[in-house]
Amino acid sequence: MKNQIAIIGAGLGGLMLARVLYRHGVAATIYESDASPEARSQGGMLDIHDFNGQLAIKDAGLYDEFQKLIHPGGQQTRVLDRHGSVLMDTPDDGTGGRPEVQRGELRRILLESLPPNSVQWGSKLLTATRLGAGIHELTFANGRKVIVNLVVGADGAWSKVRPLISDAQPTYAGTTFIETWLLDADVRHKASAAAVGGGGMFALAPGKGIMAHREPDGVLHAYVALNRTRQWIQRIDFDDAQSAKATIAAEFADWTPALTDLITQSDTTPVARILHQLPDDHRWSRLPGVTLIGDAAHLMIPSGEGANLAMYDGAELGKAIAASPNELEHALQSYENELFPRSTAAAKEAAALANLMFAHDTPQSLLRMFRGD
Repeated sequence: MKNQIAIIGAGLGGLMLARVLYRHGVAATIYESDASPEARSQGGMLDIHDFNGQLAIKDAGLYDEFQKLIHPGGQQTRVLDRHGSVLMDTPDDGTGGRPEVQRGELRRILLESLPPNSVQWGSKLLTATRLGAGIHELTFANGRKVIVNLVVGADGAWSKVRPLISDAQPTYAGTTFIETWLLDADVRHKASAAAVGGGGMFALAPGKGIMAHREPDGVLHAYVALNRTRQWIQRIDFDDAQSAKATIAAEFADWTPALTDLITQSDTTPVARILHQLPDDHRWSRLPGVTLIGDAAHLMIPSGEGANLAMYDGAELGKAIAASPNELEHALQSYENELFPRSTAAAKEAAALANLMFAHDTPQSLLRMFRGD
C-alpha cells in the first residue's frame, strides 16, 4: 500500500508537517473541521523563537515570507505594578530572537505554500478505527471515510486521535485566561495604550494578573489571568458582556484604571480560556501507523512555546518521514525518541514559569527571572 498520510487539524503544526513533507515530495492530506480558512479568528500575536519555531519555518522554506510579517517593536517587554508604575521596560532592539507576528498571517503563508486541495475543509473527525498492521479507517461527520496507513493527530487539546495511543486526558491547570480586545486604542483608550507600550506588558499580583500585547493598527489584545476554580469561572455569565466585565474587574478593584480598562472597555465580549494540561511527561508506547504533534501530544499551560513547539514537531516529523519514506515505523520511532524529552522539558519549564508569574512575591519574582537572578 502506498503511503496514505492523513493529518488531522489545519493548525500551525499540521500545516507545517504538510509543507515539509511537500518540500520532500511526500504527499499528505489535512482534514480540518472548520468550513474554511476564515471560519474563526486565529488569535493574536505569536513570538517565534529562533531555537525552534524559526528553525521549522526555515525547514519549510518560508523564512523570507516570515520576515515580512514581523511586527516592528513587538519584542518590547515591560512589567508594571498594579498602580501602573513601570518596574522594567526592555526595548525592542531587533536582537531578541523572538520576533512577533500575527498567528493568522503565519497560518496564511503556510496555507498558500501547499498545493490546491491539500486541506479538506469541513472534515470533522468522528472516529479513528485501527484495522491492523498500522492501517486506520477515519470516519468524518460529513459522511466521508478514508483508509490510511499513517494518521497524525494535530488536533489540539481534545484530540480525537490521541485515544488511539494514550489514555491521558487534559486536566484543568488551575488558571483561566479571560481574553479581551481594545480597538483603535491610541485614540479611544490612550491610558491603556500608554501602559501597554509597543510590545508586551505584564502586570501581576499573587494568583492573578493582566497581560497585554500591542498588535498592528492600534489594537490591544489582553489576557486577564485568574487562579480560580473552574466552578468560579463557570458561574460568570459570559453571554452578558457587561456583567462578565464587572465580575472580572472586581478582582482588580484597587488597580489603576489604565489597566482595568483592558477589562471594562473591551470592544469584544470577554472569552474565558480555561487552561488545561497533560502530564508533563506524557508519552505513549509505539503503535503502528499513528503519532501526535503539538497540543495533542504535549498540552501545557501557555508559556510562549505552544505554537513554536507545534511547528517544530511538524517539521521534525516531516523530515523523519522524508528520510525513511519506506520505513514509516522507523521514522515515527525516531521522531518520538526526540519528541518525548523535548516536550517534557518544555512542560516543566511552562509550569515553573506559571508558578513564578503568580507567586506570593510577584511581580518581584518575574523581575528576577528577567534579570537572570
